[in-house]
Amino acid sequence: MKKRSSRFAAICLFPMIIFGVSCSDGSKAAPTKKEVTRDPGIYEVEHPEVFPLAVVTTRDLPTVLTATGSVNPDVNSTIHVTSQGTGRVVDLRVRLGEYVQKGKILLSIYSAELAGAFSDYQKAVADERLANRALERAKLLYSHGALAQKDLEQSEDAAEKAKADVQNTEQHVRILGGDLAHPSTLIQLRSPVSGTIVEQNISGFEGIKSLDNSPNLFTIADLSRVWVLCDVYENDLGEVHLGDPAEIRLNAYPDKMYRGKIADISQVLDPNLRSAKVRIVLANPSGTLRPGMYASATFHSRTVEPRLVVPSTAIMRLQDKDWLFRKDGQHRFRQIEVHALGTTPDGFQQVQGEVKAGDNVAINALDFSTAMAEQK
Repeated sequence: MKKRSSRFAAICLFPMIIFGVSCSDGSKAAPTKKEVTRDPGIYEVEHPEVFPLAVVTTRDLPTVLTATGSVNPDVNSTIHVTSQGTGRVVDLRVRLGEYVQKGKILLSIYSAELAGAFSDYQKAVADERLANRALERAKLLYSHGALAQKDLEQSEDAAEKAKADVQNTEQHVRILGGDLAHPSTLIQLRSPVSGTIVEQNISGFEGIKSLDNSPNLFTIADLSRVWVLCDVYENDLGEVHLGDPAEIRLNAYPDKMYRGKIADISQVLDPNLRSAKVRIVLANPSGTLRPGMYASATFHSRTVEPRLVVPSTAIMRLQDKDWLFRKDGQHRFRQIEVHALGTTPDGFQQVQGEVKAGDNVAINALDFSTAMAEQK
């Protein structure tokens, strides 16, 4: 009875072993419909005829590059004003942003150093007067044979040294800003040029130290001509060249465009931004361009190359990227990321990416995207 039971158990177990082996041979069951993942960039459209299409075409166009920057004073027309003498400000006559004429008094400084310089000058003048009188006596005595030539030469040397001392002390007074005709303890610091005060590092009654320990008091710039400095990233530097035309737009005047040319491309990259400064010089006779204004520059190369273009409406900006919708079948569209370059005067946009001439794209990307969102 036990033998028959053992046989029956073995017979029943054999199919189960076979089934287990067949299920463990590494093959998997086909995924269900819910398990099939679909590319989110593909759209199935039941009525594609409601979406007008545009054809990607090729045109010979210049390279267009956009960069951001700011308005800056022309360094060649910028003067840093300092005081050669130490002291304390007693009268501040100008303010930041004010326009000043050449020779205008900027501030007055009470200076013990200037007082000492005047004192040294007056002493030197007195010593020179005395040395000249002694020289006249020596010459008279020498002419009568009452003085040795050596003594005459010593008198001449003393007079020359006294004259040199007068010249040195006189120059010291002038360097400190003093006027020999009007001795005073006040230094009248005057503007060396006409221009706008674009920097001020001093206020009333502050002490002024030596040049080694004090920054410039003012910076005066002639703003009749300004620089627009833009940051161009290193991977775009090959697209810009000296003399290329540039179009400048400012946030302050969005409806106005300024035209210039690239005057300089820095040979040194900013280690943090990995960019080089590109300079455009603009005339500013009316003074409307102010230092610090945010600017956007568009550069156009002087040579042309074949470029892919689509209508500007075919490009959609989303999450800091540019997209278009390419038709890949009778009822299928694919969302493609592209790099949008400059625009043409007739409203077309240069593009780079996974598109080629002859591709059909939705002529209005925003309408297409909205319709697909409502369809979900």
